Amino acid sequence: MIIVTGGAGFIGSAIVAGLNKRGIDDIVIVDILASNEKWKNLRRLRFADYVEADDFLEMLAGGKISWPVEVIFHLGACSDTTERDASYMIRNNYDFSKILANRAVREGIRFIYASSAATYGDGSQGFSDSEAEIDKLKPLNIYAYSKQMFDLWARRAGLLKKIVGLKYFNVFGPNEYHKGEMRSFVLKAYEQINAAGKVRLFKSHRPDYADGEQKRDFIYIKDAVDMTLFFLDNPKTGGIFNIGTGAARSWNDLAGATFAAMDKKVRIDYIPMPEKIRDRYQYFTQADITKLKTAGYKKQTTPLEDAIKDYVQNYLQKNEYLGK
Repeated sequence: MIIVTGGAGFIGSAIVAGLNKRGIDDIVIVDILASNEKWKNLRRLRFADYVEADDFLEMLAGGKISWPVEVIFHLGACSDTTERDASYMIRNNYDFSKILANRAVREGIRFIYASSAATYGDGSQGFSDSEAEIDKLKPLNIYAYSKQMFDLWARRAGLLKKIVGLKYFNVFGPNEYHKGEMRSFVLKAYEQINAAGKVRLFKSHRPDYADGEQKRDFIYIKDAVDMTLFFLDNPKTGGIFNIGTGAARSWNDLAGATFAAMDKKVRIDYIPMPEKIRDRYQYFTQADITKLKTAGYKKQTTPLEDAIKDYVQNYLQKNEYLGK
């Protein structure tokens, strides 16, 4: 049995789809469906059971989980980088993770969890996934700090040789439709082009970056899933690993590839960046994936233009989801 927390969410549902593709459907999905459209991600998936997160936590506390669990993918979290309720974020992202990790290690269950590239803050400390460097990082929001807190706790508890933490960079692709303002810019650009024939990008407020030339490590969901399942196939590998392409690309590149996938002429308006986010804005991110490659991951990631073409033409234009 495999448990996937956050299994109705973007990355979680993509992981379930990846498991289904391998013929695995002995899966329990744990999530909070609430009142958004996240439930639609489940429709093309095969799984044994679904449990709401609060009920699952009660089951954990009461020792009532009777499934013969072999692996837990812990992807459930509040990932809203604008969330201001620190107490809620700590309870949801830190406390719950500790409970689940302790249970998994105690019972010999493989535990693979989502950390975040947001822990790298403004990038001034680099993007190395060295576990010795965790305490030097300075997250810019409470979401990122909640993830760093758990990374630090796992290191202090001596668990990082037994469990796996994955720092996902800028993931985009099908099944993110429910995420509102947290959706990738590929999806937002697609909608803007359909509505107005052009996209809006933030101007640069630093002299060393031209408008739209701020850069991110954008990784397609299919590649992120493949990297994640690598740790299912290599159960003795532990530690924290970056999940990215290792190649930063600009917002202009991203917008241009979206226009090309839609067979439209490039039209970009550069707008001022809101002052409230200027001091927290990352101008450059690029995953150092040396550690992942050293662990044995050999596959090449999908080029940005090909990934966006697949996303736009095979999912967005067809209103399609991952699965089956």
